[in-house]
Amino acid sequence: MRAIRRADTKPELALRSALHRAGYRFRKDYRLDLDPGTRVRPDIAFTARRVAVFVDGCFWHVCPEHGRNPAVNEWYWAPKLRRTMERDRAADAALAAAGWRVVRIWEHVPLTDAVAAVTAALTGGAASDTAPDGGAPDGGE
Repeated sequence: MRAIRRADTKPELALRSALHRAGYRFRKDYRLDLDPGTRVRPDIAFTARRVAVFVDGCFWHVCPEHGRNPAVNEWYWAPKLRRTMERDRAADAALAAAGWRVVRIWEHVPLTDAVAAVTAALTGGAASDTAPDGGAPDGGE
């Protein structure tokens, strides 16, 4: 578990690089202290425009397309993955309540689509996530 990266994953680095090449400036892994006791750490934060971007791994955030139930040590993994999904929903709600736009991008989304989703959120577009099936990006409803 020590080798699992929390920040600077390959899909996140690719997105940050593409956004930087496009001229966007942002903060990476920036801690936001919202309500008392509520802390959220988006992968990419556009503080002036109040847009928070998360690049979610398919396994860790239970992608509806690629996520799977672990066959080994299910007693450990099932609650852990469920807590991750709950934490994602709570972070989205806290950010929305504080006036932030949230963009959640799955790691399997093509880079051009991910950049388009972030750009749409920055320019005030309606798309705020890139769930492949039209549902919530965290697998919830």
